[in-house]
Amino acid sequence: MKYNRTEIDNNVGFTSITDPKFKTAHISVRFITELSEETASANVIATDVLTYSTKSLPALSLLNEKLSSLYGANLASYSVKKGDSQILGINVSYIVNRYAIDGEDIEAEMTGLLIESIFCPNATDGKFDEESFSITKKELLDRIESEINNKRGYALARATETAFRGEPAEVMSYGTRKTAENVTAESAYSAYMNLLKTAPVEITYVAPEENPTVLEMFSKSFASVYRNSGKINFSTPSPLKPEVITESEEFDVRQCKMVMAFKYDCPDKYAVKMLNTIWGETPVSKLFLNVREKMSLCYYCATRVNKYKKTIFVDIGVERNNIEKAKAEILHQLDEIRSGNITDDEITSAVLSLDNALTSVGDTPSSYSGWYFDCLCDGDIITPEECFGKYKAVTKEDIINAGKSLTLDSVYIMYDKEEQK
Repeated sequence: MKYNRTEIDNNVGFTSITDPKFKTAHISVRFITELSEETASANVIATDVLTYSTKSLPALSLLNEKLSSLYGANLASYSVKKGDSQILGINVSYIVNRYAIDGEDIEAEMTGLLIESIFCPNATDGKFDEESFSITKKELLDRIESEINNKRGYALARATETAFRGEPAEVMSYGTRKTAENVTAESAYSAYMNLLKTAPVEITYVAPEENPTVLEMFSKSFASVYRNSGKINFSTPSPLKPEVITESEEFDVRQCKMVMAFKYDCPDKYAVKMLNTIWGETPVSKLFLNVREKMSLCYYCATRVNKYKKTIFVDIGVERNNIEKAKAEILHQLDEIRSGNITDDEITSAVLSLDNALTSVGDTPSSYSGWYFDCLCDGDIITPEECFGKYKAVTKEDIINAGKSLTLDSVYIMYDKEEQK
């Protein structure tokens, strides 16, 4: 594998990753902007519209026909948040030229299609095509509705809002139903033009071999746009609240949900990840084996790290009468780690679990793209093999210190109405 990154314009980075084992290629263009409730929905709809039609292919049916003719190539969009930032991605995936039956230049075609979708969208008179816009807006509203109906996901979203209140990270990556409903074809187009001119951009190209033409095509395209873009700082640790806040709601659910947010100031991200794995990330973690299996206090339990906000969330499904017992045992298991009650087997199991996740990086072009973009956000370009070495070097004392840096910040509880008497 070969990695190379270069700046091709004002805050436009181009990363090339080559690995000869691949038979397909992947290009991802990511727009990075500060997360805001006012603009999040418009940004998502705008970038989604770009993948439904273009100026020369003004209908989804025509676009799909074009992709089918290129051996089932794919054009897609997505949105995620990292810390206080919103990431809006547009990507293409396609087979490389040497597998084209009739010698077509698939790479040039797909690079050109991606560039057209970005720089020649299906828009006139300052607004997106109404048909493409309506489809994408409805899909976003459906997605928001489906996530509200996913009560575990909803509880995590509300816990995030509680933990990061007053910070951009409290906002969902796609905004709210209200903000999505208010987006128009005009406001979506305006949001997109703002992204194109002001958002830092990262292009990641993953293929079996280098093709300088791809870089040249993007360089020429971005050179045609006046940009005034600033740097984005992904690491924005969330300040600890003066006292623990508990918020709750009641729903027609059979199972209560509780999410506890712990904030930390440990600078060693590898020790924090090891701590998280031992504490509650795997089926052999302390929380799973004790809170769920041994004491039967919850239906599920898991921990997850938000490294950009320096926060760990503990997420459980629990009966109402077991909430306080489960909370006490979660804190007790953290105290066990702080006290050094960590076995060599637990450390070995954590390392193996992390190694298993790392070995999948590089299985597909998109996994390389995601890995090295995350590294860029972290400010530390590192291979999966080097990362594994960092985990192996974490000591028991490092894990203990990481545990000691955790402090409970907030708790969100979703109560069941049926059990309320």
